[in-house]
Amino acid sequence: MEPPVRLASTGTIIHGVSVGEVLGVSTLAGARLIAGERGLGRIVQRLNVMEVPDILAWVKPHELLLTTGYPLRNTPQSLGRLVADLDERGLAALGIKLGRYVDELPAEMAEQAERLGFPLILLPNDVGFDDILNQVLTDILNRQAAVLVRAEEAHRALVQVVLAGGGLDEVTAEVAALLDVAVAAVDGRGRVLAAAGPREHVAALRESAAHDGLPASAGQGQPGQPGQAGQPGAGPRGRVMASVPVTAGGHHHGRIVAYSPAGAIRDSDVGILERAATVAALAVTRQEAVHAVESKYRADFLRDVLTGRAGTAERVAARARAFGWDLERPVTVLVAELDPDSDERTAQDRLVTCWTAALRRHDPGGAVAGFSHEVVAVVGAEVDASRLARDAAAGFADVPPATFSTGTSRPSPGVATLPEAYTQALKAARVGRQLHGPGAVAHFDQLGVYRLLSLVSDTDELHAFVKETLGPLSSDADAENADLRRTLQVLLETNLNVAETARRLHFHYNTLRYRIGKLERLLGNFTDDPHLRLNLTLALHVLRMRGI
Repeated sequence: MEPPVRLASTGTIIHGVSVGEVLGVSTLAGARLIAGERGLGRIVQRLNVMEVPDILAWVKPHELLLTTGYPLRNTPQSLGRLVADLDERGLAALGIKLGRYVDELPAEMAEQAERLGFPLILLPNDVGFDDILNQVLTDILNRQAAVLVRAEEAHRALVQVVLAGGGLDEVTAEVAALLDVAVAAVDGRGRVLAAAGPREHVAALRESAAHDGLPASAGQGQPGQPGQAGQPGAGPRGRVMASVPVTAGGHHHGRIVAYSPAGAIRDSDVGILERAATVAALAVTRQEAVHAVESKYRADFLRDVLTGRAGTAERVAARARAFGWDLERPVTVLVAELDPDSDERTAQDRLVTCWTAALRRHDPGGAVAGFSHEVVAVVGAEVDASRLARDAAAGFADVPPATFSTGTSRPSPGVATLPEAYTQALKAARVGRQLHGPGAVAHFDQLGVYRLLSLVSDTDELHAFVKETLGPLSSDADAENADLRRTLQVLLETNLNVAETARRLHFHYNTLRYRIGKLERLLGNFTDDPHLRLNLTLALHVLRMRGI
C-alpha cells in the first residue's frame, strides 16, 4: 500500500482519515465491522459508490467503496474474489448494505477480508450514501486544510530561521519544538551535525545513527521498531523514526531525521520534515559557500607561505594566528598527493576533508589546505607524521579506487625555511610513489641516494646519463632488456656473488655465467671496474625514478 502521505505534482500534501476514524462519524454510528480489523489504520482519502458491474476499472487507491450489492445480486459467489481484487488495487475498505439485493455475505468473503486485513463494514440501512459521503468528505477536507495550514506555518517559521542567519542547529531546534520529538540533521555518512529535542531521545537518535543506521526514506520506521498502525479512533499511522533527504544543487547532503520512542510521528509530520529538509538545504548551501571562500583564502595564504611570497615572518605569524595556525615553532611539512588514475573530481574534496579531520586530532594548531591535486599540512615537529598520515589514509579508505602518496620533510625551524621543507615533502611523495607504488609514505631523509638524485633538476641530463651508462639496456625496445637489467641489478646488490645471484634468480650457474659475459660485452668489464659498477648502480636507480 502507498504511504498515507505523499507529494502530488503540485507539491500539495494529500492527507486522509483512517478507517477507524470513519467508523466514528455520527452517520455510521450503527455500522458494524464484519472482518478485517487489522486494516482499521488504512487511510481513506476519497469515497466511491459501486453500482455498475465494471467498478474495478474505476476504483482508486485509498477509497472507501460503498455498495448495496446491486451489481452482484445475481452472482453472490463472486463477492469473495471481489475482496482480493479491491485489496490488490489499494482500496481502504468496503461498506455494504444488506437486505435489498444481497441478503447475506458468503463466509468466503469474510474469511478473505480477515486474512488480508481488509475492513469489511456492514452499513446501517437507514442512512443514505449521500449522508455518509458528505460527512466523511467534510472530515477529510477539514483534516487536509488543518494539515496544510500547519505545514505552511512551519514553513514560514523555518524560512525565518534561515533569513535570520540560523543554521542547522536552529532548524533542528525549530522542528523539534513544532513536532515535540527529537530531530537531527545527519550527513551522508550518518554523522550527526545538529540535534534538538528531549535529551534522552536525542541520545537514542545519536546512538541509532552511529550503530544501527537510519531509515532510507520518510515512510520507514526504525529497524526493529516499525510504525504502529492506528487503532480505531487513534488517528493515522505513527512512526518511531522518519527521515527525508536533504538535497541541493543535485547533491545529496544528508537527512533530516525525527525520532519518537512512542511512535508519535504522524504522517502529517513527514510533510513538515520535507519542508525542513528544503530549508536545511538552503542552510547547507550557504555554509558551503562560506566554507569554500574561507578555504580559498587559507589555501592561497599557505601557498604564498610555502613559496616564500607571504612577507616577513612577523606578518606570516600574525595572519596564521587569524586562521588558528601556529607557525611560530619548529614544524614539519607533509604533502599528500593523489596518485595517477584517481578521479580528482570526487577524490580531492574528500582528501582535504580527511586530512583536516586527522590534523585536528593530532595537532589543533597545525595548518592544512588543499591545492589542485594535493593537500599540504604543516604540523608541529613533535607530531608523529607517520601516524598522522595513517590516520588520514584510514578516513580516505572508503573512496576506492583513489589513493594518495605522502611525503614528509625535515623539521623546519621557522617560516623562512618552509619553502625548502615544502620542496622536500613534495619530492618525498613523488619519489616514494615511484619506488613503492601508489599509497606510499616516505620521509625525505629516508630516500638515501634517491634523495640526491631527486635534487638534480635537469632530468634531461639524468636520462642522458642512463643512456650513456646502460647503452641498449636503457630502453625496452628488446624484450630481453628488462631481464638483463634485473640480472645486473641482483649482481650489483650481491656484490658480484655469482652463487647467491643464481639462487635469487633461480638460474643455473652456467646460465648466469653466460649472462654475465653478455652483459660485459654490452656494458664493459664491470666485474673488474668499481667505478663502472657505481655508474651502473646509479643508472638503475635513475630508471626506477623515471617520471620524476
